[in-house]
Amino acid sequence: MTSETTTGTGPGPASDRGAGPGTATSLRREIAVEQRHLDRVYARLAQLRRDARAAERDGYRLAQVGNFGALVERDAMVWHAARRRASLDAEHEGLVFGRLDRQGGAVEYVGRLGVRDADTTPLVIDWRAPVAADFYQATPADPRGVLRRRMIRSRGETVIGLDDDLLDPAAQLPVVGDGALLASLSRATGAGMRDIVATIQREQDAAIRAPAAGVTVVEGGPGTGKTAVALHRAAYLLYHDRARFASGGILVVGPSPVFIGYIATVLPSLGERSATLRALGELVDGVTASRVDPPRLATLKGSLRMLPVLRRAVRAPVPGAPTELRLAWRGGLLRLDAATLARIRRTTGSGRRRHNEVRRAAFDAVFDALWQEAAEQLPGHRVPRPDFEDQLSDRPDFRDFLRAWWPLLRPARVLGRLADPAVLGRLAEGGLSRSEVTALAGSFAELASAGPTVADVALLDELDALLGRPPRPRPPTRDPYQVAPGVREVTTHADRQAAARAVRPERPADYRDFAHVVVDEAQDVSPMQWRMLGRRGRHASWTVVGDPAQSAWTGEPAELARARDAALPGRRHRHLLTTNYRNSVEIFERAAAVIRTVAPGAALPRAVRSTGVPPVDRTVAAAALPGAVAGAATELLSQVEGTVGVITPVSQRDQVAGWLATSGTGGDPRLQLVTSLEAKGMEYDGVVLVEPAGIAARAGDRAAGVRTLYVALSRATQRLITVGTVAEWDGSAQPIVHT
Repeated sequence: MTSETTTGTGPGPASDRGAGPGTATSLRREIAVEQRHLDRVYARLAQLRRDARAAERDGYRLAQVGNFGALVERDAMVWHAARRRASLDAEHEGLVFGRLDRQGGAVEYVGRLGVRDADTTPLVIDWRAPVAADFYQATPADPRGVLRRRMIRSRGETVIGLDDDLLDPAAQLPVVGDGALLASLSRATGAGMRDIVATIQREQDAAIRAPAAGVTVVEGGPGTGKTAVALHRAAYLLYHDRARFASGGILVVGPSPVFIGYIATVLPSLGERSATLRALGELVDGVTASRVDPPRLATLKGSLRMLPVLRRAVRAPVPGAPTELRLAWRGGLLRLDAATLARIRRTTGSGRRRHNEVRRAAFDAVFDALWQEAAEQLPGHRVPRPDFEDQLSDRPDFRDFLRAWWPLLRPARVLGRLADPAVLGRLAEGGLSRSEVTALAGSFAELASAGPTVADVALLDELDALLGRPPRPRPPTRDPYQVAPGVREVTTHADRQAAARAVRPERPADYRDFAHVVVDEAQDVSPMQWRMLGRRGRHASWTVVGDPAQSAWTGEPAELARARDAALPGRRHRHLLTTNYRNSVEIFERAAAVIRTVAPGAALPRAVRSTGVPPVDRTVAAAALPGAVAGAATELLSQVEGTVGVITPVSQRDQVAGWLATSGTGGDPRLQLVTSLEAKGMEYDGVVLVEPAGIAARAGDRAAGVRTLYVALSRATQRLITVGTVAEWDGSAQPIVHT
């Protein structure tokens, strides 16, 4: 049996977009005006590209001079020219997107990159420049001297549409289109996230241009543009203080690899390529985790209750380590008993000294103890301490002892030891219940075969911090001005500073000294994950964006707040985004009704766009579910121009992938299959939501499950179809399973 209902109320079908208040003739005339300016901009851009290529060639020719100074000058010249050419190439598409007509007749064009004519007249103003702020901040109530704001849409080098906002009704200016913001929101999305640089609104722009210091907190519900604001803020900071943020680096952290792939094109499209993008499961060097734990287990792993367990695990003796040392030497027997070795271990590892960092000191203490033993037992064979150490170091049996007694510990090895319930229970010392010990040990037992979960990554990072790393000698640095041994080129301070700026710093794989850290979907970051993030931004400023109503954290709120505050020192700059630009009114009304069942007082944003198309709910028998899911996906692919997301409960992802593959629908490049957790931060033109009741149940934690369902329901911009075997799943009544 299949039943289909439509939900939500709203106005009828939206009116067709055309020239708005202007006629078709006036629209064509205005497009021609903007096309002439665009032609001028792209002609100048082509000339700048030719100049950059010529500078590159001239730089390489400097090498023919034959002296070392020319080589240094060549490197700097080629690097700057190549960087300029790359930025010009990246900004070709949609270079000019806005125009401001000001009082007095001045006209300014806003775009992704600043471009000046040969006589230095601005042809395009970079969107990050202070003078461009009016494009985003001017309103009819506060026009800031702007009469008309125009959004210019182009494909390649051709203008294809215009949308005007008349901020002064008395201004005698032609107006075309239906408004920049709503027009942009109605268009299809691509596979990656669109930057909103052309349609940033005033409250978003205020967050983007907030002071660089301290912590900028941006909160808002679904569709308010939090992610876009965070990424545009990163680009803005790089533009205004490149020396600080490009040299120190900007780290952007998201909830999942799917999300990172989704936003990966935004910063390059804004002219920035120096930021580092990582999912929470990718922050530890050499570890990539995408598996997720059940909610209760993830909360336990993310809790600060794990800290004492990990600290004891690091201090505990290594299983199987030798408890005494016996060495035959020059006809005698050198022996260190268990008490002596325990004393060395205790004194060497006391205080804040970390296991791997003091390994060399522990070895030295063993040599000292053996040397004293040799002096007492064999006084006639006393040798200098260095010679004694050299003799013992050559012996394989002694080296084997040292490696077994004080091994170089890796975080994964220590965490793997906790797979033994007896060991874990002893280290927990009553801090974990028996059922928690059993659940944790069972999860850690899968580390070797399945790899870590996303929650495990924070534990591995904590262990890495507790264990420390053995000191490594620094590689010698080469002086670029050294002509020959003992001979150095004559240079000025300005020469050396310019050369230093021209060399891009090589950051280690486990870089931890970022100048700015952006955390997206921050409401889902656990206390242990905040500690992990804090270690990568000890001297950084921060941008933290999220929505408390979407939080999946089910642990103690005070514990979460304590860990977050410890990771984010400094003054807070808070910004609240109140307008939902993504969802239609019809779709967001459904999502809002769901979240209010567990958070009746949540501050929800206001949707501003109506399509007249309410969500569709389909209830089917279990046997009919595969065909219904595939059919709904095919239906949406035919109804929308952009992307379609199929969102499933975590446990059913592979099963649904099989259904789509069997039907042939799964091969469409516009279709993306994600779990309800991977859907965070994503956006699709159409969404097929599979088994919403299963998402809401979420392993028995109703509040967290409903919050996750709220996220899934608010991913669609135009159309939403839910397909499941439960008729009532939105919290208004207990689920009723149709058989």
